[in-house]
Amino acid sequence: MGIVLQTLLTKWLNQVVNKEKDFSTEQKILDAARRVFFQKGMAGARMQDIADEAGINKALLHYYFRSKENLHEVIFQQAFGTMMPKVAEIFGKEGAFEDKLRAFVDVYISMALANPFLPMFVLGEMHSGADSIVKKHFLANMQQLPFHKIRQDIHDAVKRGEILPIEPPQLMLNVMALCLFPFIARPLFQTINQLTDPQYDKLLKARKKEVANFILRSIRP
Repeated sequence: MGIVLQTLLTKWLNQVVNKEKDFSTEQKILDAARRVFFQKGMAGARMQDIADEAGINKALLHYYFRSKENLHEVIFQQAFGTMMPKVAEIFGKEGAFEDKLRAFVDVYISMALANPFLPMFVLGEMHSGADSIVKKHFLANMQQLPFHKIRQDIHDAVKRGEILPIEPPQLMLNVMALCLFPFIARPLFQTINQLTDPQYDKLLKARKKEVANFILRSIRP
C-alpha cells in the first residue's frame, strides 16, 4: 500500500511540475512575441524571430502556439479581454459621470501600461490593409465595448448639468487621444525631454489623474 501511495504521489508531483514548466515556457513565449510584434509588426515578425527572442527552438514554439496568428490572438485577448468587463462594469452602474470618467481613464491607461507595445502596434497594423488579421481582431474587440452606454451617459450628464454640452464622439476622441498619444509618441517625447525609461514610466502612470483632471476642467459648467 505504501508503494502505491508513493507512486501516486510521485506521479502527481510530476504533473504539477510539468504544468508549472508549461506555464513558464508559455509565458516566456508570449513576452517574446510581444517584443517582436512591437519591433517588427505582424507582417514583419517571423516565428523564428520569436523563438530566438524566447531562447527556445522553433519546434517548441510551434508545439505551443502552432502559428504566428494564434500567438497574436492570445496576446490580444489577454490585453483586451481583461479591459472589456471592467469598462462594461464602469458604465453599467449608477453614479456620477466624473467618477465613471476617472475610472475609465484609469482602466484605459493601465491596459496600455501593461501592454506598451499595443498602441503603436495597432496603429501600424490598422493601416496595413483591409485583410489585416490585427485589424479584424482589434475591431471585433472594440465592438464589445459598451459605446452605446458611454454615449448615453454623456447625454445624461449634459441633461443633468454635470458637464457642458458636448457631442459624445468628440469627448470620447478627446479622452482616447490624451490617453494613448503619450504611448505612441514615447520615443520622440522621451528623447526631447531627455527622460530615462523609469522617469517616462512614472510620467505615464501620472497620466491617469492628469488626463481625467484635464478633461473634467474642460467640461465642467
